[in-house]
Amino acid sequence: MSKSENIVWHDSKVTKEHRQNLNNHKSAVIWFTGLSGSGKSTVSVELEKELHNLGVRTYRLDGDNVRHGLNKNLGFSPEDRTENIRRIGEVSKLMVDAGLFTLTAFISPYREDRDNVRELLDEGEFIEVYVKASVETCESRDPKGLYKKARAGEIKGFTGIDAPYEEPKNPEVTVNTDKLSIEESVQTIIEYLKEKGYLE
Repeated sequence: MSKSENIVWHDSKVTKEHRQNLNNHKSAVIWFTGLSGSGKSTVSVELEKELHNLGVRTYRLDGDNVRHGLNKNLGFSPEDRTENIRRIGEVSKLMVDAGLFTLTAFISPYREDRDNVRELLDEGEFIEVYVKASVETCESRDPKGLYKKARAGEIKGFTGIDAPYEEPKNPEVTVNTDKLSIEESVQTIIEYLKEKGYLE
C-alpha cells in the first residue's frame, strides 16, 4: 500500500528496448539464492567479470553491500527480510529498465518473496539461480564465522540453523557448489544464457 498521494508516472522517450539495442544485448535479473556460505557472492562476482569480458553491461547487488546503505535500517526478522527483498526487487527492476544485466546475491530464504520479485518483471527477465550446498558444506566453509556464532546462540534467526530456507521449486539454473568449482558454476550459467538467447 503506497503512502504517497498525488503522484503521476512520467514516461521517458528512451525505452528499455532502446537501451537494449544500444547495448546489443537483452537485460535481466540473475537472482542468486542459497544458504550463507553456499557461494552466491563468489559465483556472482566471477560471473559479472566473465559477462564484462564478453562486453555485457552489468551491475551486481550483494546482500551485505546493500545493507551498508539502502537497507541499513533493516534487521533479519521475517518482516525485515521480506522488505529487504522487496526493495532489491524494485531496484533490480529499474536496472533491467536501464538495460543492464543485474546480478543479485541474497539468501532470500522465502519462496514467496522471490516469486514477488519475479512478478515485478516481464516474462524472461527473472533468472533464478539456486546456489545449492548442504548446511554441512556451508558450515565447514563459514567464511564470516556466522555458523559458529549461530551454534553458540550469539545469532538468532540464522537461516539453515534456527530459521527456514525454502528451496526454489523450479529455478532456471541450479549450480551445486558441493560438486562444481566456481569456474564450472559460472560456465553453467553462461551456457544457459547463450542457450536461451540472452547472449550471442
